[in-house]
Amino acid sequence: MRLTRRAAIGTALAAPLPTLAQAPERVTLQLKWVTQAQFAGYFVAQARGFYRQAGLDVRINPGGPDIAPPQVIAGNRADVIVEWMPAALAARERGVPLVNIAQPFKRSGLMLTCRAETGIRTPADLRGRTLGVWFSGNEYPFLAWMARLGLRTDGSPQGVRVLRQGFNVDPLLQRQADCVSTMTYNEYWQVIDGGFRPEQLTVFRYEEQGVATLEDGLYVLESRLSDAAFVGRMARFVRASMQGWDWARANVDAAARIVLDNDASGAQTEAHQRRMMGEIARLLDTDGNGRLVPADYERTVQTLRSAGGDSPVITRAPTGAWSHAVMDAIR
Repeated sequence: MRLTRRAAIGTALAAPLPTLAQAPERVTLQLKWVTQAQFAGYFVAQARGFYRQAGLDVRINPGGPDIAPPQVIAGNRADVIVEWMPAALAARERGVPLVNIAQPFKRSGLMLTCRAETGIRTPADLRGRTLGVWFSGNEYPFLAWMARLGLRTDGSPQGVRVLRQGFNVDPLLQRQADCVSTMTYNEYWQVIDGGFRPEQLTVFRYEEQGVATLEDGLYVLESRLSDAAFVGRMARFVRASMQGWDWARANVDAAARIVLDNDASGAQTEAHQRRMMGEIARLLDTDGNGRLVPADYERTVQTLRSAGGDSPVITRAPTGAWSHAVMDAIR
C-alpha cells in the first residue's frame, strides 16, 4: 500500500533513532545554485534537527555559476546532488551515470520573459528575435522548445539569436535582448523590481508550452545503489528532507529566515526570500512524498527526444535513469 505524506512522516517519527554511541553518518549534498529558498527544505531539515534525528550529519554545499553538480558528484565530492532532469540525462548519456532517487519538485518554474513593446505575443513571434538563455546544462529545455517550434538556434534569419545570458536579467533591462530566461520564483521578480510592470511583459511558461521538464530532483551515482547501507542512508536523508520541505511550505516566513541564516554571501534579502519561498511552494510535490512519478519522467524524456533539431539534448532513450529503491526503503 502506498504511504501518504502524513503516514510517511509518521513512520519517520516512529523510526528508531541512533543511540548516543553511534556517530551521525556524513552526507554531502551539492546544490544546483547559491543558497536561496529554492533549497529551503534542506536548510530547514538541518536547522530543525530532522537530519540529526535521522542519524545524519549533512553538509550542504552551495552551487554557483562555475559549479556543475554532475561534475562534482563524478569527482566523488558529493553523495547526492540537486539537478534538473534534462542536465542529468544529458550527463548520463555522456558517461556520468546519474540516477534520480527522489523528485521533491513536481512542476517547472522555468519561463521566457519578453518585453511586450517588442510585439511578441505568441511563440511564433520569437522568430528572428534575440533570446537570453542560461547555459551550463540549463539550456536543454530551451533547445527542446525551439526544436519543437522549428526554430534554429544558430542565428539564421529563420531562427533565433541566442544570447548567452548570465544569471541575471540585465539583457532585458538594458534592452540587449527581446526575452530572457527567468524562474517564477526568482528572476521574474528581478524584472519587476527593475521597473517593469506585469502588463509590460509577455511571459511564456514552459509548463504551458508543453515542454516542461522536471527540475530540482535528487540524484546519486548508479553504482552506489548496489550498497544497501548507502540506500538506507539516502532513505533517511530523503525522508528528513521532505519533512523539511513540508515545514518550509507551512512556515514560509520562518523558512526564509533560516535560508538567510545560511547565506554566507549576505547577498539575499528577507523580502526576496519570503517571496521566493511562496512561489517555490507552488512547485513542490504535495502528495507523493518526493517519489518520482514515472509518467512525469517519460514526459521529460519524450520532450527531450522529440526535440531533435541541430542540438539534440539526448540522442537515445535512457535506461536505468531513475530508481525507487531509496523511496521503497523509507516504507
